[in-house]
Amino acid sequence: MRVGALRLNNRLVMAPLTRNRATPSGEPTAMNAEYYAQRATLGLIITEGTQPSADGQGYLLTPGIHTDAQVAGWRQVQDAVHAAGGQIVIQLMHTGRISHPSNTPHGRPPLAPSAIRAQGQIFTASGLEPMAEPRALSESDIAQTVQDYAHAAQAAITAGLDGVEIHGASGYLPHQFLSSNANQRTDRYGGSIENRIRFLVEVTTAVALAIGPERTGLRIAPGNPFNDLMEEQIPELYQALLQALAPLGLAYLHVTHTQDEALLKVIRQTWPGILIYNRVGADLETRVGDLESGLADAISVGVMALANPDLVERLKSGAPLNAPDQSTFYGGGEHGYTDYPTLHTSSDH
Repeated sequence: MRVGALRLNNRLVMAPLTRNRATPSGEPTAMNAEYYAQRATLGLIITEGTQPSADGQGYLLTPGIHTDAQVAGWRQVQDAVHAAGGQIVIQLMHTGRISHPSNTPHGRPPLAPSAIRAQGQIFTASGLEPMAEPRALSESDIAQTVQDYAHAAQAAITAGLDGVEIHGASGYLPHQFLSSNANQRTDRYGGSIENRIRFLVEVTTAVALAIGPERTGLRIAPGNPFNDLMEEQIPELYQALLQALAPLGLAYLHVTHTQDEALLKVIRQTWPGILIYNRVGADLETRVGDLESGLADAISVGVMALANPDLVERLKSGAPLNAPDQSTFYGGGEHGYTDYPTLHTSSDH
């Protein structure tokens, strides 16, 4: 299947999964390279969320793609994946207000559409802390942030990755601009639907110009309240967003399950290009049904890919799947990361 500049061997995509196993300064390691290469038989790998700038970091031990050392780290990841016959794009994730100064290299307050603190806590080196109050982005800050995305996308291509996915979901910065509670701006980035979609349209346009639309994807999650987010006029909001982005000719749109089947059909009708669908928590039969019905062109899976490096082979042969170890999802070493058994390394599952 052709997806922008890529030709996928199958329609099964690895969804982005934060694993918190980069170095403290955000460089991927040989262990990360092994993890991704193990899963290279999937049609496409979308990496864990990766900060496009120091201001974009929200969590400890997440990778970046804005320094030379980080580019070098990602180069060894893509080398390993490509040597194993896979294709890999990097997800650019600016967490916006979902952050804490102690989790960033510069210790500054997080940036957000408005100076409104998110409810909830975030894990830091000293334990759980309340979300920090963010600083509202000025228009010049917004312009710089858009450039940060473009710079990070160029760095990803320099590192040899096959493209980028812009994270416009999960309550992070682009999603915050789309929202009605995190975005209380009264300038041209807030208020009306046209204004609330502006930041994400500018980011996506800048990335597409920097590396080519055929290497640019976007992830959205309409109506997802994760990270204390509220949206209003959801069908109208996302129709306007997709209509604004459609002329760019992006490689794909990646949609996280919204629990609104009618909206999914609207998205399918509105979006002219490749649609990857992530029906979170659904069984494989239901997910495959989305391919058969034409609702999706490809499907992405997260935990299934995490626990089964040879997922494609297992599905082809009807072999049982490994059970995921949730205690090892975030942080740690090789255990629960690169040591899940394959059909060729263990006969006891």
